[in-house]
Amino acid sequence: MTDRPTLSKTTRPADSIDRAALSALLDQVDQHRQAHTEELLQWLRVPSVSSDSSRRKETERAGEWLLDKFRRSGLTAEAVPTDGFPLIYAETPPVPGAPVALVYGHYDVQPPEPLELWQSPPFEPEVRDGKIFARGATDDKGQVLTHVHSVCQWAASGKALPLQIKFLIEGEEEIGSGNLEAWLPKIADRLACDVVVVSDSSQYGPGRPAITCGLRGIATYQLRVDGPSHDLHSGSFGGAIANPAIALCQLLGTLLDSSGRITIDGFYDDVLPIPEVERQAWQQLGAVDAELASSCGVEEVAGEAGFSSNERRWARPSFDINGLTAGHQGEGVKTVLPATASAKFSFRLVPDQDPQKITDQLKRHLQSHCPPGVHWTLEPDHGAGAMLADAGSPYASAAAAAIEQAFGVPPVFIREGGSIPILARFQQVLRCECLLLGWGQNDDAAHSPNEKFSLEDFHRGIRASTALWFHLAATNRSADGR
Repeated sequence: MTDRPTLSKTTRPADSIDRAALSALLDQVDQHRQAHTEELLQWLRVPSVSSDSSRRKETERAGEWLLDKFRRSGLTAEAVPTDGFPLIYAETPPVPGAPVALVYGHYDVQPPEPLELWQSPPFEPEVRDGKIFARGATDDKGQVLTHVHSVCQWAASGKALPLQIKFLIEGEEEIGSGNLEAWLPKIADRLACDVVVVSDSSQYGPGRPAITCGLRGIATYQLRVDGPSHDLHSGSFGGAIANPAIALCQLLGTLLDSSGRITIDGFYDDVLPIPEVERQAWQQLGAVDAELASSCGVEEVAGEAGFSSNERRWARPSFDINGLTAGHQGEGVKTVLPATASAKFSFRLVPDQDPQKITDQLKRHLQSHCPPGVHWTLEPDHGAGAMLADAGSPYASAAAAAIEQAFGVPPVFIREGGSIPILARFQQVLRCECLLLGWGQNDDAAHSPNEKFSLEDFHRGIRASTALWFHLAATNRSADGR
């Protein structure tokens, strides 16, 4: 069974931090704000869309940009080849007796389409109202670059870091991290660490930084329903031949009941209840329904009965249809009975749900609910388990202290509904803790047109990262002594 995070009050790291050295380094970081911004703008101009084969060279160039940045700053760095895009690896010198931190992120980005909805071109970053608008601004170039800047700035100061920091930045996170998944056991010794640091998420809200202690898992599919051998005239055959588009809708409709609960037999067998300590802590964050609905442009929230919006998004499984295709899609009317129909859909999973087990249960459900006159084909895409971190670990305490120093307020402890598939594998293979420190905002439009990132949060993130290395170095090392 997956360990649950605790929300007991964390203690601050031992007060053995060189405050004067930290203050001096933070001042140096602040003096380079403009240079840090300019480098982010440079990197955002590289259209590193990993899912677009026509942009393969540009995606590789984004990795090369980062590799050059590390090398110019004096870090040992290399590009680890894979069957896809290279893994960019860098490290600072070992520090005997100190913890080892691994920073994970990605240099690939989501496709920018639909282009017509962007106010400025997605790969021509523009600063408006104190925010950078560009694809990848918050997901994940802007966020991961905060850690790159903090370490490279430290290297430029001539002072030795108080712990070893490793970087693993991949180019395939947006397409499932398949090659990193395959390579992870092979490079596990090189990546050995006490804690993985990831900034690829959001704060709880403006002025409310957060440490994310859990991410939902995911299972994605494409379902195809086939009927007649070719499109038919709906007047001549409608009502006599099964319509695959209708059958598809009927099948999808059987997956969710009127209370928002997924109806697949056995689906909830492995779902862990939300610990009461977490439910109470999330209630103290305040009501969010009206604000959430407004931010999404809807009149009211919806979902599984008996749970709050935060509980639904963070700690309960969900089902969503992501795309539908059938029949005539062009201008005007074409009265056909389509020969085929398809849908892309996904489940967000929670501990301890297994994507493969969900797939087996789903197939049995489709088989028993398929309407007569058609047949279905299910193509699983990618899946990953959920991730939980220990909110009571000394690493979480160190992160809380660093964030409070940079943002001026202590962080709240939350979960998030999105998925970073490789993190659960890091925990399994590297046997390490995870710190998810999001500098973005919920309305940053990651994966959508007009993606943005607050410049102020970008610079706060660099300050928080700089302080983090001091605070992590003050913690005790893990029991295995890596």
